[in-house]
This record gives sequence, C-alpha cells and structure tokens, in this order.
Amino acid sequence: MSISSKLFLTCALSLSTSLVMADNHQALIDQARSAAPSMVSAQATVMYQGKVLAEGTNGWVCMPETLPGDNSPICNDSTWMTMLQAMGSKAPYEATKIGISYMLKGDGGVSNSDPYHADHMNADDYIKEGPHLMLIVPRAMLEGITDDPHAGGPYAMWKDTPYAHIMIPVGERD
Repeated sequence: MSISSKLFLTCALSLSTSLVMADNHQALIDQARSAAPSMVSAQATVMYQGKVLAEGTNGWVCMPETLPGDNSPICNDSTWMTMLQAMGSKAPYEATKIGISYMLKGDGGVSNSDPYHADHMNADDYIKEGPHLMLIVPRAMLEGITDDPHAGGPYAMWKDTPYAHIMIPVGERD
C-alpha cells in the first residue's frame, strides 16, 4: 500500500471515529436534556462522567444518567449540584436554601432511606419513581412531610440523612 493510500485510510478512519463520537455525544446531550422542560434544559450545561459535553448559559446542569449505567437523566440547579457533590464524597451537607432538580423520565430506583444502600433493588424500601421533581429544602421545611412513597403525593427521600429532599411525582410509575 502506498504512503498516500495509508494516509487516506488513516484520515478516513479518524473521521469515521470522530463522527461516531460526535453522534454518541449528541445522543448523550439529547438524553440529558430530556430530563427537564426545554425552557430549562435547552440552555443548560450538559455533563457526562465529569466532562462537559455542551456549555450552557443558564446555571442548570443536565446529565444523561444519575448513577453510572442507569440511563435516568437529571437536570439540577446549583444547589442540587452542590448536594450531589457532597453526597458523592460522603461529605456533610446542610441545605440553606431551596434547590430544584428535574427527572421527567423517571429514575432507576433506590432505597428511600439510604443513599448508600449496597443493593438498592433489594432494599426493603426500594422505590422506582416515574416522572418527578425533587426539592432540597432546609431541614425545618421537612416537618410534617411523610417519608412513605406510597402515601400519595410528595414525600421525603433520605429523610434522616444530610441529603434529604422532597420527591414530587408528576406522572405515573412504571
């Protein structure tokens, strides 16, 4: 094979790989932005595994998955991103203001009481929620809110942890 043929083949393979990666990035961006209404997600930053795939302008961050491999897209304001970072490193966290997160495609399911449960799907309090919003609120605002996801309406998730938040179902569970 001539040098020019090898160069052409190398360039073609490189272009092909770049196009596949671009398609994959666009699919991840589309998945991430499906978590919230377009008025929020269209101008949101999109991140995947700690890397920015699309720079945003409105302060929101959307991700194509909440936990690795769960395919549950999520869009968060800065308060939620701070809480998720604390939770990821098992650091203390105290909500001082309201934070909002969208998961309009639902979630993959977790323990309702323990964010670190070793086997969420086999937790006694496993819950897989359909489309929902989540609110982080100062702890005092959780008073009087049930932690029973089957009571009907909003409920507290991870209530006895620093990462407590209110789940607001907006659609049916699968």
